[in-house]
Amino acid sequence: MWDTFWPRVRELSTSTVFVTFAVAIACSLYFIVLLLSHSPRKPFDEELIFKTNGPRGDIIDGKLDPVTKGSSHKDGIELSVVVPSYNEIGRILVGLTDAVTFLQKHLEHKWEILVVDDGSSDGTSEYCLDLAANHFKLQPGQLRVVKLTQNRGKGGAVRHGLLHMRGKYGLFADADGASRFSDVTKLLDSIKIHEEKGRAAMAIGSRAHMVNTDAVVKRSFIRNLLMYGLHTLVFIFGIRSIKDTQCGFKLFNRSAAVQIFPYLHTEGWIFDVEILILALRKKVPVEEVAISWHEVDGSKMDLARDSINMAKDLVIIRMAYLLGIYSDKIEC
Repeated sequence: MWDTFWPRVRELSTSTVFVTFAVAIACSLYFIVLLLSHSPRKPFDEELIFKTNGPRGDIIDGKLDPVTKGSSHKDGIELSVVVPSYNEIGRILVGLTDAVTFLQKHLEHKWEILVVDDGSSDGTSEYCLDLAANHFKLQPGQLRVVKLTQNRGKGGAVRHGLLHMRGKYGLFADADGASRFSDVTKLLDSIKIHEEKGRAAMAIGSRAHMVNTDAVVKRSFIRNLLMYGLHTLVFIFGIRSIKDTQCGFKLFNRSAAVQIFPYLHTEGWIFDVEILILALRKKVPVEEVAISWHEVDGSKMDLARDSINMAKDLVIIRMAYLLGIYSDKIEC
């Protein structure tokens, strides 16, 4: 067989051989990216139920409404704050205190906090409900908790929360309280000019101005090296106008949330980059706003492992859009 095969190969023109190999490589690349691409799982029935403190000290349940159902905010809520949480009993009190103090002073009863417990095993859900009732003395529904049955990753928790926000605006804020919550006013102000034109818009907190401050300089050499490496990859793969893609303090008006989060595939740490890719593809304006931020111990990120996974996922996200595996027109 080989005696007859190779002479026929030699008879092929160089261009034919080149095209054949190119097609083979392209097909292989497509199937590798397809194999490694992400598809967020559908929520379980119990993940569409929230809990909140009741008027008599009890815990009451309710059904989450999708943000895509209806074009206006619900129950007079101006700002929904989504807090993705995984085993956060030791850190979440500071962030919630900062948020609740600001919201009670400036938005009265026009706000909500939605804690998305990403499958915690330390009682984070129960702890937050106890804080709502006995520490903050909140009204029913001001702090709601939804628990994911299985861990989905930070991106999955953020996606789930913002797909079920009631507010005119949705903010996701890290549970550790590293970002000063009052800086949300800067984010809100920055998108007003776009809203005057009736447009979807988002604003993202940025720590880029802090690159030479102690908050960054005192990080370990390895952490800073990985951070700069990630920023370089993000730049290479097309996000060149944003200096800080990973800050856990991002704001969306309702229209932007509807245009972005139903189409978000990535549930891991690098989901922020896909949010920005979707915003760019859909021509949603993105305002980058300097905020106050400080390092907080206790991160759930495994620096080496998760940095490698983030780099891999970043390549997959970009290639998946280029190859048509991901679409910004088909909901996940």
